[in-house]
Amino acid sequence: MIDALVLAGSPNDGALRPCSPVSYEALIPIRGKLMVEYVVEALRQCSQVGRIAIVGPRGELARNFNKSSQLVLVEHGRELTENVLLGLKQLPGAKRVLLLTSDIPLITPKAIENFIDLCDGADADLYYPIVPREVVERRFTASHRTYVQLKEGVYTGGNIFLLNPNVVEECMPRGRKLVDARKNPLQMCRLVGFLFMIKFLMKNITLEEAQLTVSRLLGLKGRVVISQYPEVGVDVDKPSDLELVCNQLELA
Repeated sequence: MIDALVLAGSPNDGALRPCSPVSYEALIPIRGKLMVEYVVEALRQCSQVGRIAIVGPRGELARNFNKSSQLVLVEHGRELTENVLLGLKQLPGAKRVLLLTSDIPLITPKAIENFIDLCDGADADLYYPIVPREVVERRFTASHRTYVQLKEGVYTGGNIFLLNPNVVEECMPRGRKLVDARKNPLQMCRLVGFLFMIKFLMKNITLEEAQLTVSRLLGLKGRVVISQYPEVGVDVDKPSDLELVCNQLELA
């Protein structure tokens, strides 16, 4: 059984602010539910998922989630690194933990279970999914994602991770820099080195090279997996994303 940690502490003070007056992005209502509720419901329907910790505004989350043996609400801290560590403390004894952002309301149990299956059988500390561009655009034609050109193809990054909680605290400071740069390919390349950046600009970086470089930077063994579920890579961080999600959920 795998435990899950949902990050729901991002303040609603950016591009989504005009869409809703709520204080946190996770609390933005979408067709009668909070954005974070869609993520938690998908996790609850996964047979491989055990405990679920939600890190965010605990008081406001408690109005919509009842604490139980499966679900724990954790008051968020000031930044991403602190929130991950706060959540992991509430999942003692966990061998592997799914880490998800709360801004992926289109995520489904099948997409989550497929990601877990893709990670099975390999010995790594961190697993990260990427989704081919054609897979995203075939399903969500109106979606505008950030893509990276690798030698094998064009991909967007996912918003779900599988990690070994025992290595998190040591690598979090380095990981924070990579997370902050994840939607800026050039900034990411500056972090990984000049030669890597040159090869990236020439569209000559292989998936294996990218995987090894990130592992070296974080000081752990990382593995990239390719997901064929586009909802893994579709998050809500601007009004057009929210419109897309509302339309998709209306059709569901």
